[in-house]
Amino acid sequence: MSISKRLGWYLDQQGVEYRLLPHPHSHCSKETADLAHIPEEQLAKSVLLEDELGYIIAVIPASNRLALKELGKQLDRELQLATEVELGQVFAGCEIGAVPAVGEAFGIPTIFDDCLLNEPEVYFEAGDHTDLVHINASEFGRLFATAKHGRFSHPDPYPH
Repeated sequence: MSISKRLGWYLDQQGVEYRLLPHPHSHCSKETADLAHIPEEQLAKSVLLEDELGYIIAVIPASNRLALKELGKQLDRELQLATEVELGQVFAGCEIGAVPAVGEAFGIPTIFDDCLLNEPEVYFEAGDHTDLVHINASEFGRLFATAKHGRFSHPDPYPH
């Protein structure tokens, strides 16, 4: 698949410099980082959440776990995980579970964890389970300049 058409179009429209990093098919973000030979801290994992106000994408390092209640308090929302059916509807053109971190490309507000700002490079799903988008820190900052951000994840105490 390479990159979702919608994501590729959005990145090109924003003038983002990126490259694709192919890797063997993976089933979870930790496996993706391992197969792509990148640090888990640099792989941005996206989680689609929802409430009565709509959808939001929370982006955290693959090495961390989402603190859903903390995020809900920060946003003053009662968020819950979206279903796989909703993932398929919202991210048409992407494989289920390969959610790109750039929600704006799909009309979804995005919030990212501040710890991603400490990384020199960031990788995220291109829309399938065999390719990642690779950007440097300055491009990440530019791409997410208007996105909300905060601390709402913690290192995973049970790494796979």
